[in-house]
Amino acid sequence: MFAFQDSFLGEGVFLSGDRVYTGCAMTDIAQAGQHLADLRRSFRCEDNLPPELRPRNFAESYAVQDALVSALLAEHGGHRIGFKIAFTNEAVQKQFGVDGPMFGQILSHSAHSSPARLSASRFHVRCIEIEFGFVMGRDVPADREAWTPETIAEFVDSMVPALEIVDHRFTDWLHAPALTVAADNATNAAWAYGERTQAWREVDLASHEVHLSVGGKVVRRGRGEAALGSPLNVLAWLAGELPRHGHSLSAGDHVTTGVCTEIYLADAGDEIVGDFGALGRVELSFDA
Repeated sequence: MFAFQDSFLGEGVFLSGDRVYTGCAMTDIAQAGQHLADLRRSFRCEDNLPPELRPRNFAESYAVQDALVSALLAEHGGHRIGFKIAFTNEAVQKQFGVDGPMFGQILSHSAHSSPARLSASRFHVRCIEIEFGFVMGRDVPADREAWTPETIAEFVDSMVPALEIVDHRFTDWLHAPALTVAADNATNAAWAYGERTQAWREVDLASHEVHLSVGGKVVRRGRGEAALGSPLNVLAWLAGELPRHGHSLSAGDHVTTGVCTEIYLADAGDEIVGDFGALGRVELSFDA
């Protein structure tokens, strides 16, 4: 179970669950997380967070993210089932002025097994990203930073074909500050996943092709290399980054590793298929 009780421990020290954050004020972190939750609940968009609630660095962004996740779980129930990674494409990193990826958290109430059918009205935008997902088979040690694709692969149980639905709370969502994007759970709105497969160990994920189809017509094509050169590179990055922010990968966690094609903005009524060839497929549709 993933839940928090937030506490102020002294000037500039904030406790969220079992994680202690320094250099930030409790009222700012807690209020920022609640503000983002309120935007989701009320289906509102703003230009940015209010100045006093804007994170100043990624440590604060992830503290706000934890507070947001706490609020979402309190409202919807369920638990965290894993992590998503955003900004795995160099062009997107340049657009947002960062030099690396960021992570968010996947929650059980917004994760859907294929075939998934969702209401289009739940989202401001339905930004579809076709991604390689993994299910961890063992706990990943949190005291090791130098992970490689080869060493992290030993901790993976299976691969799942996945589609992430990205949504936003901000008027100009493609130019929102990166620190705010991270605080907003890396703009994760929902996640759809297909059946697990062991066949991923027999293919080169970097060169493996994926296709996104809408209404039976292929609209996007890509390869695993679009995500930091390989989905396993993304997983290795996450294994090293999570402990810096009080998290780690555990057996059973799901990880989705970033978009492998250009994004697709779905319309109400779209019938979408993420085709991973021999590695399976994932289906998602939106009610009109």
